[in-house]
Amino acid sequence: MFSKIFKNNREENLGLNLKPGDNHYRAYVGPPKDYDLISAMVFNLLTCIGLRQDHRVLDIGCGSLRNGRLLIPYLNKNNYIGIEPNKWLVEDGIKNEIGRDLVKLKKPTFSYCDSMKEFNLPLNIDYAFAQSIFSHTGLDLLDKWLSDASYHLKDDGILLATFLIDEKDSSDQGWIYPGCVKFIPETVSKLALKHGFNFKLLDWFHPRQSWAAFYKKDYDTKFISNDIITWNEFGKHS
Repeated sequence: MFSKIFKNNREENLGLNLKPGDNHYRAYVGPPKDYDLISAMVFNLLTCIGLRQDHRVLDIGCGSLRNGRLLIPYLNKNNYIGIEPNKWLVEDGIKNEIGRDLVKLKKPTFSYCDSMKEFNLPLNIDYAFAQSIFSHTGLDLLDKWLSDASYHLKDDGILLATFLIDEKDSSDQGWIYPGCVKFIPETVSKLALKHGFNFKLLDWFHPRQSWAAFYKKDYDTKFISNDIITWNEFGKHS
């Protein structure tokens, strides 16, 4: 009896019995069963390509802090910036994942917008990432986000993002959710060059999408130049 109650409470609290897009802070951002997997995937990728506590990080579409719950405690004060138009997701993430005391201690910045319009001056970002964001944006929004990211990244900064790859580009425009869009890598690469980025597909596991790097002219590529990204390689250079 106790085990059954425990199981039901766990499923209700974590949304494990819900579908992606359902009105629950974990389910709305993707398959609830993968919530922890995505957190680990992003955090490990960032640290394996050089992230340290003194770097400034931009989380595009931070949602319910699926990734912020690991990054905010790790980074120094004021170094985490999350962009998310759905304020309720961030609030539920704070309530259920990190708590108000950590917010007071680490002072992350949250912008409840669908763009970077609140930030007029460059944020001097070292690392930015968009996990399962550009898989829901038409080429018009992808173009705008690459422009904004380029403006706010340092000259040695990098943007990591996931995509769904296809043999033709989606014709959809704007924000498409929970639907998805797909792009030809060459199209994305051309957009990257337009905004001062080099582009490289990465061999880093994702359960449904592909990772890519958009890096500025002075970014040190030693951590992404090999076919396989590893912690061992980072350790040699740290």
